[in-house]
Amino acid sequence: MSSNSQVISALATDGTVVGVALAYVAFRTWKSYYFTSNALQKIRQAPDVKISDLRQILEEEVEINNGDSGKLVVVRGIVEIHKSVDGWRSLKSNVLVSNEAGQGAVSLQSTQTVPVVLRDIGRSSKSDYLFVNMEGSKHPLPLVTVYHKLQPVQPSPCTFLQAVSGNVYPVGLLDEEKVLTIGTQISAVGFCRFIDGVPQIKSSQALPYFLTELTKDQLVEDMAFKKTCLFWGGLLLGSLSVGILVYATMRNRRRWKDWMQRRKVERPRIADSAASAAIATEFEADEVAGDVADKELCVICLSRRREILFGSCGHIVCCQICASFVKQQSSPSCPFCWQKIRSSVVIYAS
Repeated sequence: MSSNSQVISALATDGTVVGVALAYVAFRTWKSYYFTSNALQKIRQAPDVKISDLRQILEEEVEINNGDSGKLVVVRGIVEIHKSVDGWRSLKSNVLVSNEAGQGAVSLQSTQTVPVVLRDIGRSSKSDYLFVNMEGSKHPLPLVTVYHKLQPVQPSPCTFLQAVSGNVYPVGLLDEEKVLTIGTQISAVGFCRFIDGVPQIKSSQALPYFLTELTKDQLVEDMAFKKTCLFWGGLLLGSLSVGILVYATMRNRRRWKDWMQRRKVERPRIADSAASAAIATEFEADEVAGDVADKELCVICLSRRREILFGSCGHIVCCQICASFVKQQSSPSCPFCWQKIRSSVVIYAS
C-alpha cells in the first residue's frame, strides 16, 4: 500500500472524512433552512388577492413606496392563453396541441410556450387578467403527463460486451409529454406590477415557487413542514459531525503522543546501534589480522579486544559492543563475577 493510500485509510478509519462530509451536508442543510425560512416569512406576509383587486393594491403600493419595483403577492386564477382574452382581435388560435394526446395546453416540456395569463375563478370577464412573465424563471411548472411511452431498443451483438465492460448502453427510448393545460387552477407567487397598464407577475429567485397548484395556505403549511425538517436535520447532522471530528481529533492527538513517546524510547536504541556499528567497523581490522592475544579477547564474543572497565568490580572482560548489550539488560551484571554494574569506562590500549 502506498503512502497516500495509507493516509486516506487512516483518515477514513479515524472518522475525519466522515466528519467533514457530514459537516458539509449540515452546512447545505442549514443554508436550505435559512432560504426556506426567509421564503416562508415573505409568503406569509404576501397578500392573497384576486386578479380584479390587483389594480387597487398596486396603486397603493406605488403611493407608499414611490417606486415601480412591484409588490409580492399570491394570485390564484385559471390558466388561459393571451389572445383568448383579447376578444375580436383573436383571429387565430395560439394553443399548443400535444402531438400524441391531442390535448390543448399552454406549455409543453419541450420548452414550447405561448403568452400565458390568469383570470379570476368564477368570472367570465375578459378585462380582468394577469399576464404571467416566465422569462428567466427556473422554477418547476405544474405540468401534467399526457403521453408516456417506453420503446425498448433492439440489442446489438455488442450489447453483451458493453455490459461486461461496464459501459453505458441504451435499453429503451422514453417518449413523454407534459403540458400545462388550459383551464387549470394554479397560484402565481411573485412580484406584480403594471407594465403599459397591464398587470404582470414575475418570479423571484428568493422564493422556491412561482406557478403551483397549491393555495397560499397549502404553501405555508408545506414550507413550514420543510423548515421543521431542515432544522432538526441540520441540528442532528451538525451535532454528529462535531462529535465525530472531536473524536477523530482526540484520537489523532493520542496517536501523535504515542508516536512521540515511542520515538523517544527508540532514539537511544538507534544511537546504541549506530555506536555498535561504528565499533564493529573500527575493530574489524583487528579481527581479520588476528594480532590480539587470547588473554585480551572479550569473554563473550572471543573476537574483539577487551575495552570496558566495570566500575563495581574493576574487571576488564568485554569489548564495547558486548558491553553495550550487557548494559541494556534489566539488571546488568559483570559476566565474569556477576556483580551488579553501576558504571563503565572505556579503556584504550596503547
